[in-house]
Amino acid sequence: MENVNWIAFIVAALSTLVIGFLWYGPLFGKAWMKETGITEEKAQKGMILRFSISVVLAFIAVFFIYANSVISGGMPPDVHGVEATKFHTFGHGVVHGIMTALFVAMPVLVTNALVEQKSFKYILINVGYWIVTFAIMGGIVNAW
Repeated sequence: MENVNWIAFIVAALSTLVIGFLWYGPLFGKAWMKETGITEEKAQKGMILRFSISVVLAFIAVFFIYANSVISGGMPPDVHGVEATKFHTFGHGVVHGIMTALFVAMPVLVTNALVEQKSFKYILINVGYWIVTFAIMGGIVNAW
């Protein structure tokens, strides 16, 4: 991890806030609030603390995506069949981010939602957010 671009990690972690603002705001905010039963007033309480902790946790997730994308993408040429640095692109990072979301985050989120008896719409909104978020984070750390 000697060549880690810490600015990329910070930007990737902060991107979760931007995506979350759009996802749980104008895009799916009303549907999400209906599915969770959260009111506008309740959503505003403790927002700074929740967002601060969320960014720290996103920073941790970036390390996993980085290890899954950049480090494995930097392995010897026989892994991908060509020079591995050709895979240090935004698009390749997006693929690794999506795979991480689908094979790590989605099973956890869906299991919790099923146990909590949440709706299919609730599951789609939350899993969709993490697929998009991990894709963007993967693209940032892989290309930067």
